[in-house]
Amino acid sequence: MYKYLDKINSPEDFRSFTLSELRALCAEVRDYMVKCCAENPGHLASSLGAVELIVGYHYVFNTPEDQLVFDVGHQAYAHKILTGRREAFAKLRAEDGPSGFPQRSESPYDAFGAGHSSTSVSAALGLAEAARLQGQGHKVAALIGDGALTGGLALEGLNNTGESNADVLILLNDNNQSIDAPRGALHRYLLRVTTSRGYNRIKNDIWEALGEGRVRRTLQRSVRATKSWFVKRSGGDFFESLGLRYFGPVNGNDIAQVVRVLRQLKPMKGPRLLHCITVKGKGYAPAEADPVVWHAPGKFDPATGERKLTAYPADRYQDVFGEVLCELCDADRRVVGITPAMASGCGMTELAKRHPDRFYDVGIEEEHAVTFSAGLAAGGLRPFCNIYSAFSQRAYDQIIHDVALQDLPVVLCFDRAGLVGEDGATHHGVFDLAAYRSIPNAVVSAPRDELQLKGLMHAALRYPGGPYIIRYPRGTGEGVAWKEVPAPEIPVGSAELLLEGSSVMVLGIGPAVNRAVEAAAGFDGKVGVCDLRFLKPLDTAVLDDILVRYKTIVTVEDGCLAGGLYGAVCEYAQAKGADVRIKGVGIPDRFIPHARQASQRAACGLSTEKLIDLLRILVS
Repeated sequence: MYKYLDKINSPEDFRSFTLSELRALCAEVRDYMVKCCAENPGHLASSLGAVELIVGYHYVFNTPEDQLVFDVGHQAYAHKILTGRREAFAKLRAEDGPSGFPQRSESPYDAFGAGHSSTSVSAALGLAEAARLQGQGHKVAALIGDGALTGGLALEGLNNTGESNADVLILLNDNNQSIDAPRGALHRYLLRVTTSRGYNRIKNDIWEALGEGRVRRTLQRSVRATKSWFVKRSGGDFFESLGLRYFGPVNGNDIAQVVRVLRQLKPMKGPRLLHCITVKGKGYAPAEADPVVWHAPGKFDPATGERKLTAYPADRYQDVFGEVLCELCDADRRVVGITPAMASGCGMTELAKRHPDRFYDVGIEEEHAVTFSAGLAAGGLRPFCNIYSAFSQRAYDQIIHDVALQDLPVVLCFDRAGLVGEDGATHHGVFDLAAYRSIPNAVVSAPRDELQLKGLMHAALRYPGGPYIIRYPRGTGEGVAWKEVPAPEIPVGSAELLLEGSSVMVLGIGPAVNRAVEAAAGFDGKVGVCDLRFLKPLDTAVLDDILVRYKTIVTVEDGCLAGGLYGAVCEYAQAKGADVRIKGVGIPDRFIPHARQASQRAACGLSTEKLIDLLRILVS
């Protein structure tokens, strides 16, 4: 089918290619990527733009001995295709296929796992230092996108790398041209001179001859001062100020230029950065025209670019959140919305249109988002800060130190809680219940359906302290009416008894409660179900009654069993001296691999069928 790609099982298979053959290979990789992602959806546009950078690195460097670290992993599809996973790529993100992100356990070419943003520079620095200390001579590079560069961890990594003498090459994939590329003969001359082997050999020889001392530092300041006039026109003065040797910009979608510059940079030592201008969605017209939509487009027709939009059986939680937030903003001028670069994913695009002065997208900066929200709250506003559950872990200290310790009224809405499906272990929001219930002054809640989410958001606005955490899953709700129904009153720490039972009581939180109700229906009144709604504070009055009336209790949660609802109920029962048997159903003490959400939930015992099997044993 493909003249070149069908023969590629490792980078060694194309290292003898001519530039003309490399161009053809890049085109074939893009075509194959589009066709595979049309049926097995993934993060397409970012990977389309990074093809030449990946092909060029594998062509010039001796991978896997030389290492390439990705940030965030959305750019890595060409890397997977070219490193022995070409055929498996057709099942990308499926249960029996490769992960959508680099994984060390998947391939020796995956030097470091990458599911979250802004990690590549720090990881690459660590790999480079490990190689130096062990006397190894291989090279290490980090491929980071400009979006990830806004993350605090990336800046910390850049700062530390610039202060080191580590042999690290940073490839800045500037895929939206946020830093203008200079033009003209002077720029082209500067690029060729600064990457020239002769120039850098002389420079390095002089540097080594000078040794450490005042003369070397004085000369270094002079060189930087002279060079800064040129590089600041490329955006490079910032990187130079951190101690990184800046090169570029180059056309990151021109394989000839990428190969030439990488060959010139390869023998150099020390921390250096190559600024690469690329086009997100490169080579596929629909993705180039709308890279935001085509970042993760879902299924589509590869020939026409027509997307096969999913008909949702019910409203998605993110859309419920977005609409209710707009209603709260309409009614109360203190309400503001904050998101770290997830406006569309968390449902805030409508707020950005209706109340642009009260909408803040702070970029990929979860820590800043929380402390910024704390500042807004301290100033008299009522911030609703929406972060994907898995990414909220990055802001754990800020939630404790800046919100909870000061008892500030910040509403933290954690989207994508529980098992998230094909994105896999890096994106599951399964640690939030256990992580945040230990924080003083925190409220931790989870709605079982759309109407409950609406009620909890209204309740959170009225709550005087903080943090008030509402966590809810990825995907659709239960199909309950919520738009024209008034928000239900949900007092903090109040449970709701849904079914009485004569033998077993199921205590649940979140959407898993609905599966418990479905499972209990076939046991003729022997199984009761109670929706706790709040993990913190617990409804102790309801729990006291249940501990007296039932000898068998089942806890059900879409979070980790260790420290979550199961842990909380066990702790309370032990403190009360209750003589009960407690069985926990939730996420076991292991990382859950990528698969469809339904398959993951069944594997953890959270499907209706699995709960029926368990209850049948406990009731008999």
